[in-house]
Amino acid sequence: MTLKKLSPNGEWFVDPSGRKVILRGVNLGGDTKVPYPNGGTHFPTDFSDHKEVSFIGRPFPLEDAQTHFTRLKLWGFNVLRLLTTWEAVEHKGPNDYDEAYLDYFTEIVRLAREYGFYVFIDFHQDVWSRMTGGDGAPGWIFEKIGIDYKKLSEADAAIVMQRAYDYSKPGIRQEDNYPTMCWSQNYRYAGNGILWTLFFGGRDFAPNFLIDGKNVQDYLQDHYLGCMKQIAERVKQFDFVLGFDSLNEPGKGFIGKAMNDRGLVNKAEDPSKPGLAWSPIDALYSSHGHSVELPYLTLKIWKGGFVPTKTVTVNENQVSIWLPESPGDPFQLEGAYTITKDGTPFIEKNDFFQRVNGKEIDFDADYLIPFMRKVGQTIQALRSDWMVFIEREASDAFTHPKLNGEVPKLSVNAAHWYDILTLLFKTFLYPIALDTLTKRPVFGKSGIEAMYVRQLSRIKGTADSVPGKIPSLVGEFGIPFDLQGGKAYQEWKNGNRSPKIWKRHVMALDSMYNAMDKLFLSNTLWNYTASNQNDLMVGDGWNQEDLSIFSKDQIIPGSEPDVYGGGGRAIEGFCRPYAAMIQGTPLEMEYELNIRKFHLEWLSDSSIIEPTVIKLPRFVYPNGVHIVLSNAEKISETNGELTVKGNGGKSSITIRPL
Repeated sequence: MTLKKLSPNGEWFVDPSGRKVILRGVNLGGDTKVPYPNGGTHFPTDFSDHKEVSFIGRPFPLEDAQTHFTRLKLWGFNVLRLLTTWEAVEHKGPNDYDEAYLDYFTEIVRLAREYGFYVFIDFHQDVWSRMTGGDGAPGWIFEKIGIDYKKLSEADAAIVMQRAYDYSKPGIRQEDNYPTMCWSQNYRYAGNGILWTLFFGGRDFAPNFLIDGKNVQDYLQDHYLGCMKQIAERVKQFDFVLGFDSLNEPGKGFIGKAMNDRGLVNKAEDPSKPGLAWSPIDALYSSHGHSVELPYLTLKIWKGGFVPTKTVTVNENQVSIWLPESPGDPFQLEGAYTITKDGTPFIEKNDFFQRVNGKEIDFDADYLIPFMRKVGQTIQALRSDWMVFIEREASDAFTHPKLNGEVPKLSVNAAHWYDILTLLFKTFLYPIALDTLTKRPVFGKSGIEAMYVRQLSRIKGTADSVPGKIPSLVGEFGIPFDLQGGKAYQEWKNGNRSPKIWKRHVMALDSMYNAMDKLFLSNTLWNYTASNQNDLMVGDGWNQEDLSIFSKDQIIPGSEPDVYGGGGRAIEGFCRPYAAMIQGTPLEMEYELNIRKFHLEWLSDSSIIEPTVIKLPRFVYPNGVHIVLSNAEKISETNGELTVKGNGGKSSITIRPL
């Protein structure tokens, strides 16, 4: 299939004919963060094999590509946010690239075109690396920094499922030793705080820390970008590759925080967060093998957020994360703090991570956006028409929507958006939900959708803050499928194959897509995981997350791939009609799930030769459609696509099932 090259034009993606394009797709996939086949977090490990692992087979083996790509095509998607990681490319050691993996990944990209998918490539990470409770960076980085990665969990410098979980009790949640969604708290722990600070701010905060003759910041960024370049070289011949993410959900480390700031004050621009309240000095002092008492924050809605509810002693065994032969903590060496003779910490510069040469720093302007520009320069040296899908720290896109700096050429606002309470507590609060923006309750489906529109409008506003505007594509959104303790899985296990077991999931997804439609937002749903299981310990194979719209446990042999029994979950929630290419400017797009009615209005431009393309998945309209047109004519209807052409001026189409 020939895919027309897309480019950004103001707030829109456009094709060569001038049609405005809406991209709807998925993240492929959730288990691509970990090695194949047994690298998921449901397998215990001490990571000692980190140089020998392989990611060939993520997102799926090549022999399975036809099945998965066909399913995604039939569901009507037209774009993939295709995941890879720094570790997947450079796990063997510095500049020792996994050529076999690069060959495999290139073939996955090539095959995507045959099924009609645009692709943009995401160098994914979460909380730095697998060794710090997430994914992303290779293990040999820790040795270069002078950290013993095997001591991170033991020293309470990271929450790591593989080190905290009792694997003799499979299939259950273990809230006492590994609470739900606790992995995200790692950004405040020493393992992440140190590495992210060095990655983005090593030149300012550790100017004397050199690795192989380079400042640590340059060393780390050069290796990350070197891996991106390796893949870019392989896929530069593909016009359907739109570009690259800058970096998934980057962390700030300690940058911008006072040394003694535990984040206890719940401010609108910097809300308090659940779990242990680490300050930079707490994390750094503890990393040297000292016990520290910390407040633990829990959500109290009536108090407006997360508040201290108890005190916890960390690193009780007094384990140091620093290798004996390493120079030690680079921030201590730069004079940020000292450890006194009686073994207590003394802060020398409380604003050490807040001011440089007497000037107050701004993370986005001084560190993140310059890094984004380096990404743009790296990939656009190979293809000048590649887009940069820029991402900020996960919550900043919501709390600080204005971009403070000059973004790369051909940027796309690729911020992420989740219903936080649904994500954290694995329940869809209906008919009453809490608006995390206003801290007020909302009521009913219409109230929830209006809340989603407000939140997404705020994120879309980031793109509007750039001179001339840039397109927005919500890079991640979605829901946990193990809602209510995996109730739907138990129903399925008990033989209930009715779509009704997904009723709450469908309702949540439908509300999210309705809000996206109202704003004409492109998006990539998180996620599609080929190895997903209906198991509370496994899910997407990573830290008990379970947001995949597909599970191999939902397959009934002999079923068509795009229907219930073919592996899909809550299919009505995400498989829906939409205008993929518009001959002019869209004015209204709406889908009513209960009656499967789709309506599009657009200001048709008769100078655009190519027609409007509407995706009509056969799951939604198995028996065909009834069409009503106004100031437009039907061109064709085939393979799940309807093409129509407006006659100039306001045009519309209404589609109902036969």
